Amino acid sequence: MPVSSRPTAVPLSSLLLAVAGAVGMATIGVISRITGLNAESITFYRLGLGAFFLLLYLVLTRRGRYLRYAPGVGVVISGGFLAAFILFYVQAMNYTQMANAILMVYLAPVFSAVVAHFLFRERLERAQIVCIATALFGFAMMQEFRLQLGGGRDAVGLGFGLLAMLAYSGFILSNRGLPRHLNDRTGAFWQLFFGALAILPFALLRPEGLGAAPWQWPWLVGAGLVPGFLALLFAVLAINRLPTALYGTLAYCEPLAVVLFGWSLFGESLTPLQLTGGGLVLAGGIFQARLGQRA
Repeated sequence: MPVSSRPTAVPLSSLLLAVAGAVGMATIGVISRITGLNAESITFYRLGLGAFFLLLYLVLTRRGRYLRYAPGVGVVISGGFLAAFILFYVQAMNYTQMANAILMVYLAPVFSAVVAHFLFRERLERAQIVCIATALFGFAMMQEFRLQLGGGRDAVGLGFGLLAMLAYSGFILSNRGLPRHLNDRTGAFWQLFFGALAILPFALLRPEGLGAAPWQWPWLVGAGLVPGFLALLFAVLAINRLPTALYGTLAYCEPLAVVLFGWSLFGESLTPLQLTGGGLVLAGGIFQARLGQRA
């Protein structure tokens, strides 16, 4: 009997998990803007409280036994990259528009593909090169074809955005070498845990952020609960249930949500040229994800 070539239907719940995870990740910018705390403190609370909530989840779902396995040096390194990525990303949003920060960060997947071409001998197809060039051209349109090298706030924000993009690329590439025996949820816990440890000394250098006002605490707990724990858990569940290319496409709901938050909550408007450029960045990244899965 011939096997049907019809693709298996994707459950709606899995699609909703991916979208909810992406939108949840986008809320860290809103929390940072509202609390006004320094980036070190925001990063520590997101990672530290996120690790705490994830540990509770592992214990309640009887997955705590996986924690007895040594995480390995690769997990420690990826946790450090995660902390650096969030720190620089929050700093970038403190200096420039949220759209500029998130779209520069989302150049990381295409940049990682270029690095993997030389580091892991993963040959880039012609179509992938076109996607990378499209994303870079789109970001140039976002900046209205002006390279801001002065001391303005936008220039500083783009500098932090570049650092965030490099740290995120390091996080993506370092995750390729994680131990096979490491459970996905426990791996996420160790990355949050070591990321919190990495950022703690920097947060202690600016202790005024750790001693938050009473009205700021609900927002900080929210930073650990929503982007730190729930969004990460939803993303892990969606990754396990969806094809990589489909999840990579839905993950681009995060920059769309960030742009929407910036416009609706903080009055950050974009020109038609910038909107078109942002669309090219998203399109380049989405097609790059799909082509990478096919390859």
